Order: sequence, then C-alpha cells, then structure tokens
Amino acid sequence: MRLHRLTVTAFGPFGTTQEIDFDALSSAGLFLLHGPTGAGKTSVLDAVCYGLYGAVPGARQSPGTSLRSDHAPADLATEVALELTVGGRRLEITRSPAQPRPKKKGTGFTTEKAQSRLREYDPEDGWRALSRSHQEIGEEITRLIGMSREQFCQVVLLPQGDFARFLRADAEARGRLLGRLFDTHRFAAVEERLAELRRTAETRVRAGDERVLAAAQRIAQAAGPAARESPLPDLQPGDPGLAESVLEWAATARSGARERLDIAACVLAMAEARQSAARLALDSERELAALQQRYEETRRRAAALEARRPDRDRHHERLARARKADLVAPALDLREAVERAYRAACQTRDRARAVLPGTLADAGAEQLAELERRLRQELGGLDAAKRAEQRSARIDTERAGLERQARADDELIREAEAWLAGWDSIRDGLRARIEAAQEAATRAEQLAGRLEPARARLDAARRRDALAAQVSAATERLATAREHAATAHESWLELRERRLRDIAAELAAELVDGEDCKVCGSPDHPKPARAADGHVDKAVEDRALDAHRRAEEARTRADRELGVVHEQHAAARAAAQSAVPQPRDGDGAVGTGPDADPTVAELGALVDRLTGMHAEAHRSAAGMHAAREALAAAEREQAERLDGRQLAERRAAARTSLREGLDREQAALEAELATARGDFGSVAEHAALLERRVALLAEAAEAVRAEETAAQRRKEADDRLADAAFRAGFDTPQAAAETLLDDAAQRELQRLVDAWQSEAAAVADRLAETGTRAAADRPQAAVGAAQAAYDTAESLLRDASAAHSAARGRCAELGRLSRGAADEVRRLGPLREEYDRVARLAGLTAGTSADNERKMRLESYVLAARLEQVAAAATARLQRMSSGRYTLVHSDARTGGRRSGLGLHVVDAWTGRERDTATLSGGETFFASLALALGLADVVTDEAGGVRLDTLFIDEGFGSLDDQTLDEVLDVLDSLRERDRSVGIVSHVGDLRRRIPAQLEVVKERQGSAVRHRAAREVSG
Repeated sequence: MRLHRLTVTAFGPFGTTQEIDFDALSSAGLFLLHGPTGAGKTSVLDAVCYGLYGAVPGARQSPGTSLRSDHAPADLATEVALELTVGGRRLEITRSPAQPRPKKKGTGFTTEKAQSRLREYDPEDGWRALSRSHQEIGEEITRLIGMSREQFCQVVLLPQGDFARFLRADAEARGRLLGRLFDTHRFAAVEERLAELRRTAETRVRAGDERVLAAAQRIAQAAGPAARESPLPDLQPGDPGLAESVLEWAATARSGARERLDIAACVLAMAEARQSAARLALDSERELAALQQRYEETRRRAAALEARRPDRDRHHERLARARKADLVAPALDLREAVERAYRAACQTRDRARAVLPGTLADAGAEQLAELERRLRQELGGLDAAKRAEQRSARIDTERAGLERQARADDELIREAEAWLAGWDSIRDGLRARIEAAQEAATRAEQLAGRLEPARARLDAARRRDALAAQVSAATERLATAREHAATAHESWLELRERRLRDIAAELAAELVDGEDCKVCGSPDHPKPARAADGHVDKAVEDRALDAHRRAEEARTRADRELGVVHEQHAAARAAAQSAVPQPRDGDGAVGTGPDADPTVAELGALVDRLTGMHAEAHRSAAGMHAAREALAAAEREQAERLDGRQLAERRAAARTSLREGLDREQAALEAELATARGDFGSVAEHAALLERRVALLAEAAEAVRAEETAAQRRKEADDRLADAAFRAGFDTPQAAAETLLDDAAQRELQRLVDAWQSEAAAVADRLAETGTRAAADRPQAAVGAAQAAYDTAESLLRDASAAHSAARGRCAELGRLSRGAADEVRRLGPLREEYDRVARLAGLTAGTSADNERKMRLESYVLAARLEQVAAAATARLQRMSSGRYTLVHSDARTGGRRSGLGLHVVDAWTGRERDTATLSGGETFFASLALALGLADVVTDEAGGVRLDTLFIDEGFGSLDDQTLDEVLDVLDSLRERDRSVGIVSHVGDLRRRIPAQLEVVKERQGSAVRHRAAREVSG
C-alpha cells in the first residue's frame, strides 16, 4: 500500500483546504513531519485513518468530538480525500462526516449526513466511480489492505508509547494486544468450548449417578418392610460398582414383597364374609327404629302446632294492615328526607353567619354575593405586589450570599499575599515553560468565564428566532381579525341604513284602523307605506350588530396576544444582544454594535470558537505536565496561590457590579410594596386576610340560598303526606307511620303464616300412615348392639383390604422402579465414556492437565509462536540500532505463580546475560520499541496476506537518543527504502530537521493550521 496524495478541508485544526503530496515526500524515502504543539501533526495521521476507515484512531474518537474545524467558514464543508495504490489498484477515497450546514431556504443550520465516495483510476478511461455506500467501501478497503482499523493504527501509524508499554507489560497485557492484532480469539473460543463440553459432560454423568441413586431411594420407599430386612448399599455418585449393587438389592426387595402379597389375599377373603353378615343385621334394626321414632315425632308436632294457632291469626291481621300502610310509605320517606335536608341547611346557614360581622347577620344572598365580588376585585390587584415582595426576599438572600463570597475571597487573597511575600525565584531552565503553562491556564479560566454567557446568548437567540415566527403569526392573526371586524362593522352600518330607509313601511305595519298614527296623529290611514324587496327588520340588524361585537372582541384578543409575544421576543432579543467578551483574536465578533442583532449561526460559531480556544488552552497547559512534575512542591503551591488570588480579584469585581444592580432593583421594589402593604406587615398578610373574607362570604351566600330552597321543599312534602294517608284509610299520617313495616318484617310475617299452614298439612299426612302405627306397637329396636358388631367387622375388612392393596401396589411399583433403574444404568455408560474423553482434552488446552508441562493455554501457545516471529523480525533491526549489543528473544518460562508463554527478554551481548525488557533505559527502550514495532508490522503484514506497506509513520520518541544512536536508528529507517518503502517521522527534535531533508511542516496560524512542503534542495540551500 502506497499513499499518493491527501487533501483535507475544514478538518481538525485545518480551517481551509490543505493538500499533502506523499509522492514528493516519499521520493526521498525518509521524511519528517514536524510543527509546534497543537498545530495538527497528529491530525494528518487522523485524516489518513479517517480516509481509509471512516473513523480516527480509537483513542481520539471520544464521544461528542467533532471532526469539523472550528476555524472553517460556515459554507465550507468538511472533507477528506485520500489517493493511494493498494493491491495493484489506484483508488481515491473521499469522505465527509456528519456536519451542520446553512439551510438553503431561510436562516439557521441543518445537519447533513456523512458521505463516502470510492473511485478507481483506469489508464484508458480515467477515474470511474465504484461506490457511494459506507459499508461497501469499508469492506472493500479492509479486504484490499487485509487489516482492521486497530491493526492499521498499530502497524502503519506506529505509536511508540504503546510499544514501550508493550515492552514493560506483563504476559496478560501482551496477550490482549497480540490477540487484537493476530485475531486468535478462535483459539480462546476452542478452549472455552472444550471447557463448556467438559462441564456439560460432568454434569450429565453426575446427574446420571444421582438419578440411579434416586431410583434406589424410591425403591426403598416402595419396598416398605422388605427394605428394612435388606438395607440400601451405602454408595455416593461416582463410586465404582454403584449400578450393579443397586440392581442386586432391588431384586431382593421384589422377592420379599411378593410373599407378603399372598398372605394379605387370604386374610382379605375371611374379613369380607364376616362384614356381609353384620351388615344385614344392622339394616333390619335401623329400619324398625326409624319407624318408631317417626310416629313419636308426629305426635309431638301436632300438639305444638295447635298451641301456635293464636299467633298465626295475629300475624295474618298485622300483615294485612301493613300492606295498606305501604301506600303511604313513599310520602313518608320523602317528608323525612326533606326534613333532614332542611335541618342541615339551617345548621349550615347558622354556622356561616356566626363568623360574619354583626352588620351582616341578617343579610340576604344577593347582598353577600355582591360584597364577595368587590373583595375579589381588590384581591386581584395584589398579585403583582406579592410577586414583587417575593423578589425582594430573594434579593436579600442573594446579597447575603455575595457577602459570604467576599469574606472568603478576602481571606484567600490575604493568605496568598502573605505566602507569596517570601517567594524567591524558580530555576532558570524551567522558567519559560512554567510561565507559558501559567498563561495557558489563566487563558483557559478566562475563556471558561466567557463560555457560559456566550451559551446563554445562543439559547436566547434561538428563543428569539422561535418567538419571531410567533410574532409574525400573531401579526397575521391580528390583521385578519381587524379585517373581519371592519367587514362586520360595515355590514352592520349598511343594514342599519337600509332599515332606516324603509322605517316607514315598518311603522305602517303597526297601524290599526281607527287608532292614531304614532307619527302624524291622524286616525285615517289612506295610503300606508309598503315594504320593498329586501327589507331589513330589527332582528336582522341585531344579528349584524352581534356579529360586529364578536369580531371586535376577537380583534382585541389578537391585539393582546401580539403584545405578549412582542414582550417575550424583546426580552429574548435583549438577552441575545447582551455584551459578552470576544476572543482576543477579534475574528468573527458577534453583537458589537449598539443595535446589533446576532444570528444563531454567529453565536454558535462564537461558542464553538470559545470552546475550541478553551480546549486548546487547556491542552497547552496540560502539555507542560512533565515540567511541572520536575518542579518542587513549593513551585506548585506558588502557581496555585497566584491562580487563586487572580480568581478572587475577578470575582470581587463581578460582585461589586452585581451588588449595585441588586440595590437598585430592591429600592424600586420597596417603593412599590410600601403602597401595596397599607397597614399590614406584608402584602401576603393583606392578601391572606382578603382571601379568608371572600371564602366566608361565598360560604354564607350559598348557605342562605340552600336554606330557602329546603324550606319550600318541606312545605310541599307535608301536603303530599296528608293526602296519601287519607286515601289509604288512616286518620293521621302518624297512624300510617306506626303501622308501616319494612319488606323484611312483612316477609317474616308471611313466612310464619305459610310455615304454620305447611306444618298442619304435613302432620295430617303422617298420622294417616299404617306402617308407622304398626311399628310403634313392637318392642324397642336394639340398634347399638348391631352397629357395634358391624363396626368391628368393617374395621377388620378395611385393614385387610388396605394391607392387600398396599402389598399389590408395592409389588407393581417395585417392578416399575426396578425397570427404570436398569434403564438409567444402561444410559449412563456412554455418558461416562464421553466425559473421560472431553475432560482430558479440556485440561490439555486449558493448561491444567499433567500432560501440559508448561501449563500454557492454547491461545497463549499460538500467541507465543507469533511473539517469537515478532522478536526475530525485531532483532534484525535492533542489532543495527544498538551496534550489535541487544537481541530480543521470546521466553516461555513461568514467572511467579503465573502461566508461561508470553515472556519477552533482551540479551545483552556485552554482558552475555538475558534480562527483562523493563530494565532498559529511556533511549534503549525507544529504539527497542521502534524495532519491535517495525518487526510487528512485517509479521502482521505477512499475516494479512502479504500486502505491501510502502508508507509508514513513526510517532514521537527520538528526543531520548544520543547523536550516535540517532544516526544508527536513522540508518535502519533509511534502509527501509531498500524494500521501496517511505517512512514518515513525527517529531519535535530540532536535530532531525538538519538530518532529514524532506520535510512536511504543520504551521499553526490564527485562521487555522496549514502545511508546507520542503524538498531536500530547499533545506540544503
């Protein structure tokens, strides 16, 4: 794979279109990519990765991060175009991320979807399009390169820091990285699958043993006494001979159960004969006793029935009078309900009047309602004053908070100045870097203070634009309402004028012969006026007048709505025009004029610029982390106290202006509240008193009206009750009420009468029976003796039958359970054989088997082979870089209690000893990690199908090398040209600018970064 040309537009720090000619840079074989911190060197590599895979390296693909440049104008779209040759094909990939763009109609922005295009160059036909699908392009590029995005970032964009950590990492960390690069997850899947098969087979074998033992337990329970004679073998799941012992014991239990079944059958036959004879004797005695008891019971019922005859006659008479009284019951219920309602209304009226002043004790409902209405109007006027009072209380709270902040900041400043008075100086070597870091931190804090107001203005501008549309809609509604009102007014005036013109005909219609005319006074009407066609009468004019009034009301509502929306729009506009400090560069100032009305796009751009500048300042301050760690504790404390004092001073200035505004606002509110409070302590107290009075008046008015209505209903109910009692045959309503019975009482009387009649008929029928009278003349029946004999025989029969059934069921159950146990034993044989085979394989691949001497897992074994290849490929370059001193070797020795397989050691030719790579110095670690990265690139390339990687990038790390080692490292990199490769070095080291002629410089500018090509002849000249 060879890169030819990269074109980036509005990408990362590049605000305009920048083109990088890799062919010109690669002609020298080795080229340098350099520039100041934050200029965008890494963004060049990000653009290459994004062009190929549609995403930047994972560490920089954080959620919410935008690829679009903050320096780019709004109408310039973000785009990356990469031209390369891979697999013998020359391709051009163009990608654009999802990004906002100005709307084609109207104002504001809309989000444009991400786009991708793939073209191929044909020497005969030129460029031809292949695809515009993200998925198809991604699959095609991955197939041609043979590597995923993660592999590409490790192999082509060599991150030296990652490989330095790889050198010092333990076996687990190395395994994770190598597993991602060489995709050995399938071997781990084999391990997991074998372990799962082993667990499954073991579970099935143990489950089979448990089923056999469970069957034996069920046989023991079913055998009963036979099992006690021959106890169950004492065995556990997995014990040898378990199945044979269980089957032999089950056969013995079945033989004993069959013997007990034969004995139980003989005992059952004798018990059945004895029970049958006792049953016949008992039935004969019970029949005689029943007839004798029936006769005696009938005689007792006849005597009792005759004693209850007077009660039956009294019940019949009372039931007849109660049914007459039922005709008066509805009127009685109504009178009672009305009386309860009247008493309740009187009580409610008395309670409501008791809390009123004495002057209103006899006031009517209308007077109370009118007084309530006046108090409600007065209460409505206090709403604005209550809000002002609440705001005044909040201002007091805010002022107290400002005072607490001021005391805290004053104490902070005093402590900082007392400590800073003894500060001497800092070391000369780090002074410039520390000052730069402090300035960046101060700028980040200032930008953070500007960012929130800018975001507030952006929100206000969005509300302003939304309300502007509402203002336009409300204006249109007002215009329409005004037009309708004018039309209705003109229609009414026209109809009124037409009616006045024909008023003579209307008056003539009211003339009566012999009566004086209302106009001239004459009793004669020789020629009255006639109504013309289309005459307008008063009803038509009144309808037109109503329509005119409704239209005028609609116009008033529309005018009021427009005023409310105008106020909201003006408030949002004022908030959007509030002053916000602009970025120091002065580009894209927003809302600088007195009447400037910034757009959402301008404010959004301002927020984006402030965010970017804040992030850039934060990154600049964080970039000095190494220098700050070198400083002593006193230096860090001095920087912190300076920052704290500056922040406290800025907060003090802001509090002064805020306190003055609160004082002015509270003074205005107090003037307003003084009038609203009157003689009360607060507006809320005044309003609460009015609300209580309104509630009392409303309750009293309603109670008076309810009492008057209840009194009228009581009088009507009395009249209806007297009439109903008279028609039912009662002298007074009280007599009817005393006779009245509810439905339950009437049903009870009817039931008593009917029961007496039924009992009389039943007694007469029994006294006429001849069989019952004959049984009464015989001796008393001996039922007890017969029952005792039968119970004894029945008990013996039940015992014999239960014993026989139990013995028969036990034999059948033992046969069934024994067959089930034999089946389980037959099924268990293949499962145990399978478990032995799978367990042996799983232990071998997991490194736990005794056959695995080094205790290596299968995946670790495969990765160890790959690591051995990488170490061999890296050693070829490491020996050149270290002048033949160091050699990388793979070690499969175990360390501590961990498993072996992924160890990496370095052999020092000067001492002849092998040691861990973590003991290398900083510079040695760099060129060892570089050799490892290049070796890994070769091995991964061969693993990916042998795709040539003609362009490589190596990140920072050369500053840790001395001159001689740097020359040797550059010689190794320069030797890559022998394989027709080009290597790009990303570095800050100034000495490399003299050693490497071909250079790509990334320049940081106020309008965005730019790239500059420098050929070998330009540097040498």
